[in-house]
Amino acid sequence: MKKITLKIFVIFISIIMVCNYSIVFAANTNSLKNEKESNNKELTNAQSNLKEVQKEKSQAMNEVESLDSKITAYETKIEELEGKISTLNNDIASAEEQIKQAESDYEKNDSLLAERLVLMYEDGNTSYIDFLLSSSGLTDFLSKFYMISELASYDTDLLEQISNKKKAIQEQKEKLETNKQELATSKAQISQTQTELESAKTEKNKQVAQLSSEEKEIQTKIDQLKEDNKKIDAQIAAVQAQIQKEIEAQKKATQNNSSGNNNSSSGSNSSSGSSSSGSVSSSGFIRPVTGYSVTTGWYYSSGALHGAVDFSGSGIYGKPVLAAADGIVVTTQSLTTSYGNYIIIAHYNGLYTLYAHGVAGSIAVSSGQKVTQGQQIMKVGSTGNSTGPHLHFEVRKSPGKYANRVNPLNYLP
Repeated sequence: MKKITLKIFVIFISIIMVCNYSIVFAANTNSLKNEKESNNKELTNAQSNLKEVQKEKSQAMNEVESLDSKITAYETKIEELEGKISTLNNDIASAEEQIKQAESDYEKNDSLLAERLVLMYEDGNTSYIDFLLSSSGLTDFLSKFYMISELASYDTDLLEQISNKKKAIQEQKEKLETNKQELATSKAQISQTQTELESAKTEKNKQVAQLSSEEKEIQTKIDQLKEDNKKIDAQIAAVQAQIQKEIEAQKKATQNNSSGNNNSSSGSNSSSGSSSSGSVSSSGFIRPVTGYSVTTGWYYSSGALHGAVDFSGSGIYGKPVLAAADGIVVTTQSLTTSYGNYIIIAHYNGLYTLYAHGVAGSIAVSSGQKVTQGQQIMKVGSTGNSTGPHLHFEVRKSPGKYANRVNPLNYLP
C-alpha cells in the first residue's frame, strides 16, 4: 500500500513539473516568437529606410549623371560649332580670294575683247571677204582663211570665258553670302549653347551638394577624369588622320595577304592570346591582365557610371598589362591625377582601348608604335586617382573620345 501511494505521489509530482515546464516553455516560446516578430519588424523597417536612403542617393546620382550627360552634349555641340565656324571662316576667305581672282581674270578678258572690238571698228572698211579676195594664190588664201578661223574661234572662246567668269563670280558671291549667314547662325547657336552649359553646370553643383561624402568623392573622380579626357580627346584628334591612315594601310595589307596567310595569322593571333591572357573574344580582344577578375564593373556600387572596368586582387601590383589586340599606340601620358600613367591604343577593328594607373616608369611603348596582341605595354600600379593597385580598362568606339566609351565586358572574353 505504501509503495502504491509513493508511486502515485511521484507521478503527481512529475505531472506538476511537466505542466510547469510546458507553461514555462510555452511562455518562453511565445516570448521568443514575439521577440522574433519584433526583430523582423525592425529589420523590415531598417531595410525600408535603407532602400529609401539608397533611392534618394540614386535619384541624386541619377540627376548628376543626367546633368553630366547634358554638359557633355553641350560641350560636344560647342566643339562641333567651333569647328564649323572655323571651316566657314576658311571657306569665306577662300571664296573671297576666288572672287578676287575671278574678277581680275574677267577684267583682263574684258579688256582684251574691248581691244579686239576697237581694232575691228578701226579697220571696219576691210571685211573678212576683202581680206580673202586679196590673196595672191591658193596657198595664201588657205593661210588667210585659217587665220580668220583662228581669230573667230579666239573671239568666241573669249566671249565664253567672260560669260563663265561672270557666272562663277555670281555663284561664289551667293555661296559667300550663304556661308556668312550660316556663320552668323552658328555664332548665335554657340552663344545659346554656352548659356545652357553654364546653367547645367550651376544645377549640377546644387545636386552634387546633396550627395553623400562617398558619392562626392566618386563624383570628384569623375569630374577629374572628364577634365583630363578633354586634353586626351585633343591629343587623339591631333593624330586621328595619321592613325586612320595607318589603320587603312594595315587593312589593305591584311586583305592582300589574306588569301595566303589568313589561317596562319589567325592561328598566331589566337595562340598569342591563349598563351598570354586566355581566350580571344568575338571582338578579337584578350583580357589585359592575366589571372585577375573584374572587381568594379560599368557602374560603381553606388550606381554612378564608372565607364570602365577595374581588374584587381591580391598581388596584382607590378603584373604585366597586355595589349588587348593588335593596334597602334595613340598616346602615352603620366598624370598625377585621374588616370595616372596611361596608354591608349587604336585597333584595326575601329575600337580603342585605354589602360590606366600603371606603375610609374613602367610604360614600355611610345606614341605611333605598332603593338601586337598580348604584348606587355606597362605594369599594373596605383598612380593617379587610385585607392589601391588595379588596372582601369576602357573600350571606346571611333573616334576614341571620352564620350565614345562602351562597356568593356561586351568585348572581353
